[in-house]
Amino acid sequence: MSAPLLVSVVDDDQSVRESLPELLKELGFAARIFSSAEEFLLSGAALHSSCLLLDVAMPAMSGPELLRELRRRNVRVPVIFITARRDEVARSQMLDDGAVECLFKPFGDTALLQALNKAVGRK
Repeated sequence: MSAPLLVSVVDDDQSVRESLPELLKELGFAARIFSSAEEFLLSGAALHSSCLLLDVAMPAMSGPELLRELRRRNVRVPVIFITARRDEVARSQMLDDGAVECLFKPFGDTALLQALNKAVGRK
């Protein structure tokens, strides 16, 4: 049996960082958690992640800015944005910019699993 795929979570909200690892484990994934885009970039986890769950609004470097930086570095890890701000125009822009999905908080287990499966190429 192979090791679970790694999902890196980048979110400045402590409650999200505390709740998502267990949910990801229940869904069959491994998780690494980061409190900022900068922490994630310094860790080197982008090279080992199968998917990135990325908060949109964070201090210093936002989620969309991190996505652009990853693309600039030629790192093509699939990105699922998560956001508390329900803005369909911004959601469409993030998808146009290459995100696999954009989920509005609070999102359900089923929506997260569907997005993760899409990101990692599972049916």
